[in-house]
Amino acid sequence: MTDITLHSHHSRVWRVMPGLLLSGLITAAALWLGSLPAVAGIGLSALTLAILLGMVLGNTLYPALHRHCDSGVLLAKQHLLRLGIILYGFRLTFSQIADVGVSGVVIDVLTLSSTFMLACFLGQKVFGLDKKTSWLIGAGSSICGAAAVLATEPVVKAEASKVTVAIATVVIFGTLAIFIYPALWPLLAPWFNPQTYGIWIGSTVHEVAQVVAAGHAVSPQAENAAVIAKMLRVMMLAPFLLLLAARVKQLSPLEGKKKSQVTIPWFALGFVAVAVFNSFHLLPPAAVKTLNTLDTLLLAMAMAALGVTTHVSALKNAGAKPLVMGLLLFIWLIIGGGIINLLVHAVMA
Repeated sequence: MTDITLHSHHSRVWRVMPGLLLSGLITAAALWLGSLPAVAGIGLSALTLAILLGMVLGNTLYPALHRHCDSGVLLAKQHLLRLGIILYGFRLTFSQIADVGVSGVVIDVLTLSSTFMLACFLGQKVFGLDKKTSWLIGAGSSICGAAAVLATEPVVKAEASKVTVAIATVVIFGTLAIFIYPALWPLLAPWFNPQTYGIWIGSTVHEVAQVVAAGHAVSPQAENAAVIAKMLRVMMLAPFLLLLAARVKQLSPLEGKKKSQVTIPWFALGFVAVAVFNSFHLLPPAAVKTLNTLDTLLLAMAMAALGVTTHVSALKNAGAKPLVMGLLLFIWLIIGGGIINLLVHAVMA
């Protein structure tokens, strides 16, 4: 029995190795390019470069490699990302989290609720999409991208094709956000400081990985604030799913009798716990520096994996209506979310 278990463990390890190695090679190339003064001078960080290189590879050579690499790439995109976010807590202290504070929570609640309600209206009233597709796209846009879509799927019991469409929309526009938000920073600097700009990024960009990349391209202070605001938003996933499950039960009593699975984003709680631990400065600076270096590698590998799995064909497969809906929600997140941020900061300053 022990030999069988050991063999199974070795088999799983070898199955994920090619994909992890591929993500690692992309990360190494991104770190090298990011260290070049000419590249760094135009604002392309290693994290942004990792997702860009991943996307190039994903739409050229990767289709011939995917059978061997899919398991490892998926591991990097999901589990390494979550571990990277948890370790990101060593870059922060509780006082920095407190700086985002109540205003950050208010901004996240207003942005999340307004975006999801707009998604329901646009999807069902304007574009004639079914409720499940509208809910999935709304959850992905308002909370945390593909992770929110996948967490919402068992609650609304959506078909795989609808999940794929929803993920395609949030990945496409979330990826665009990585480049749009840093480009807007010089124009919007008169209205935002790095801290409040980071909160805007964290409260409006789709994926955790995309928030890290966009904030990193602006400044370390913006990156820290963006991740904190995003983690507060991610932690709202559980209550959101509970409310949505109640709504599904109300609309479809027979479906509601079946127990729905609600996913709790434990990695977000882990991030907060590590940040609180780091606030006591119990580890020597050298150890914290090593952990931060490891964290950068993990996040870059997750970016590379996310890029590899972002296919241009997703645009075609998603169809026009969900993409236009996703675009309108994206515009709302940038403009409406920006207005919400400015108003809340003005009122609660």
